Amino acid sequence: MNRLSLFLALLAALAAPPARSEPAPPPPPAPVTVIPIRGQIEGALLYVIRRGLAEAEREHAAAVLLVMDTPGGTLNAASDIVRSIQAARTPVHTFIEKDAFSAGAIIALATRSIYMAPGSVIGDALPILMSPVGGVQEMSEGLEEKSVSAVSALVRAAAQEAGHDPELAEKMVRREKEFKIGDEVISPAGQLLTLTAEEAARPGREEGRPLLSAGTLPDLAAVLDDLGLAGHPVRELEITAAERMARWIAAAAPVLMILGFLGIYLEIKTPGIGLPGLFGAVCLALFFWGHHIAGLAGMEDLLLFAVGVLLILIEIFVIPGFGVTGMLGIVLVLLSLVGAMTRIVPGGPLLPDWPALQIPVLKTFAAIVGTGALALLLGRFLPRSRFVNRLALAASTSAADGYTAAADTSALVGQSGVALTPLHPSGAARIGGERLDVVTDGEFLEAGTPVRIVEAHGSRLVVAKAPA
Repeated sequence: MNRLSLFLALLAALAAPPARSEPAPPPPPAPVTVIPIRGQIEGALLYVIRRGLAEAEREHAAAVLLVMDTPGGTLNAASDIVRSIQAARTPVHTFIEKDAFSAGAIIALATRSIYMAPGSVIGDALPILMSPVGGVQEMSEGLEEKSVSAVSALVRAAAQEAGHDPELAEKMVRREKEFKIGDEVISPAGQLLTLTAEEAARPGREEGRPLLSAGTLPDLAAVLDDLGLAGHPVRELEITAAERMARWIAAAAPVLMILGFLGIYLEIKTPGIGLPGLFGAVCLALFFWGHHIAGLAGMEDLLLFAVGVLLILIEIFVIPGFGVTGMLGIVLVLLSLVGAMTRIVPGGPLLPDWPALQIPVLKTFAAIVGTGALALLLGRFLPRSRFVNRLALAASTSAADGYTAAADTSALVGQSGVALTPLHPSGAARIGGERLDVVTDGEFLEAGTPVRIVEAHGSRLVVAKAPA
């Protein structure tokens, strides 16, 4: 009986219809990462774009869209951004809101498709040499051809890999070439190619393909719709306040170096005030912090700078004279400043080449020249300024007013002697057969230098180099 019941139950189970399962909900659409490229293109922006591309890959984004409005920037940064785009696993596209000149045009040519807003323009990627303090510098014929040849190869390679016309891309760099479609001259020889949105969207050489732009569209939503990404969540890369500040600091590097050097110089020349030295230290700290946030400066640059400053201080206050230790310190400081401004290329050579070092070296040289010029001006006008007079004690604390003063040493003014130790700026001198503690007004004098007392304030004797 038990066997019969079990058999009937098994037949009933087999005859019952299968239970209906609810279908799994479809996965949400992949996001679209938007990276804004506005303003100058420099090394700090390279760090931002690398971060955006890495985030897009981690989130399995459907596409990356560069929203561009830029007058251009440095070739080194544009070259590294192009290589980052080419290595990205997520497809990258460009939407030009207004301008894409120079480095912006080069970057756009490396993306799979280019969309342009009405009234926008793209082109003019001829390399120019900028001075560290602004302005365009003339290049020799050989240097210009070398630069143009390198950029020409870069834009051709970028355009070929992204599916754009390499000859059109090269015409944005080489003015001597002529670009035409059939018998129609689009850009004559002697002019660099710059295209409006309407011109870039006209038919190109290949049938069914536009000249450059995939479409003239009013906004980002229209671009996403044309790419078949309407409805996908849009995630715009947020540029942090620190990254914005880092971009400003990278652009103002020579000014920060000048202010830093000048503050330290004034502190050495006027010991005891403290404000110039603190101001200089803050400026140099901002310099290194900004370039570190921008992904340019590493801790090794800051360590080189600290060791260099330490060696200079040892040379000034411990070791007589100024020799190997001081020179080594100066070299380390300069190397740290140049290294902090030199871009970092993952997987690149250990030592950067001259193109990568050229702008940092020029900026450092400009900072040194600027510091020297301002130091000469301040040395001439600062002692008579109201600011310095306010820092000095104006009230008199004489014995006649009831103060207990140190011994009167005014009789020593005018007496001459010789420095027994290096005066950096304090030390000892033998005057009138007596060893006295003396100080200069900031001037460094070596041991054995003839000196003369020019001021006497109790135990504080100020000396200067005696005339020959």
